[in-house]
Amino acid sequence: MNNKNFGDIIPYAETNLPTEFGSFRVVVFREIDNDKEHLAIIKGDIENTTDLLVRVHSECFTAEVLHSLKCDCKEQLHEALRAIGQAGRGMIVYLRQEGRGIGLGNKIRAYSLQESGFDTVDANRALGFEDDSRTYEMAAGMLRYFKVLSIRLLTNNPEKIEHLENLGIEITRRESILCEPNPHNIDYFVTKKERMRHMFSASFLKVD
Repeated sequence: MNNKNFGDIIPYAETNLPTEFGSFRVVVFREIDNDKEHLAIIKGDIENTTDLLVRVHSECFTAEVLHSLKCDCKEQLHEALRAIGQAGRGMIVYLRQEGRGIGLGNKIRAYSLQESGFDTVDANRALGFEDDSRTYEMAAGMLRYFKVLSIRLLTNNPEKIEHLENLGIEITRRESILCEPNPHNIDYFVTKKERMRHMFSASFLKVD
């Protein structure tokens, strides 16, 4: 592995990791300024590829570790691992930016406000944050490190597409990543569609 500084990140650890979705190569990158770590979870040979299947995914401790039902982050991560595993080639860029970039503690504070009737957008605003504080420079740097030429992006979020394209990443196609809502997160889905422009049909927003 090349440990040379690449923009604002440097790769410094790598291993093969067997998972229930297949075996993946995991490369850990560290931000130079603050030592925050991000992961590239890789299937197959991805260097100099076009139309690579990619998921840019932000950490969600509450869902991925505690199995919270308030969002669909865990299900989206698992679906991305499954899809890339089946495709035989692809990459998940796993970014350590919890709670749409506001951190775990503030995310829990936002959850508390949601218990009082705030939706996910207004809860962030009440705490003095943007609707979505995430950034994607690290994702762009990681894709460039592996010389990925263009990607098919697994996302429902148009803002993520816009951010990555503004950073010079060529996105040839968007691939939907839909996970069924449940009674605890249906309002979250509605807010993402109506206030954050997420791309799925109104008919999807039903819970049996």
